[in-house]
Amino acid sequence: MQHYQRIRDLREDADLTQEALCKLLYMHKTTYTNYEQGKHSVPLDFAVTLAEFYSVSLDYIAGLSNFPQGDANPDLQQDEINLVNKFKLLTERKKGRLEQFLETLLEQQDEEVRQCKEAG
Repeated sequence: MQHYQRIRDLREDADLTQEALCKLLYMHKTTYTNYEQGKHSVPLDFAVTLAEFYSVSLDYIAGLSNFPQGDANPDLQQDEINLVNKFKLLTERKKGRLEQFLETLLEQQDEEVRQCKEAG
């Protein structure tokens, strides 16, 4: 995802118009519009300002992470993060095969649980 799409999404998620955001950040609307439309690159100092304003990481602003707080997602344990990182290294075809395998494992698990409930 391009950083300009991310900053637009953040602004819209905050229910702000470009005009309102520009007022809050003391900047000219045309300048901000050019950033959001990808006509100009977002300068690092402004990316930092946006990250602080929205309480997100610079990686998130830049589109390098899908977690607003960066790769350190507090909802994931370290072993889960390791699995995600390995998954990201796979080709699309291998990702599909892994997803099919996981579905098979989940179905088997559900069947085992059902059998235990019936037996118990």
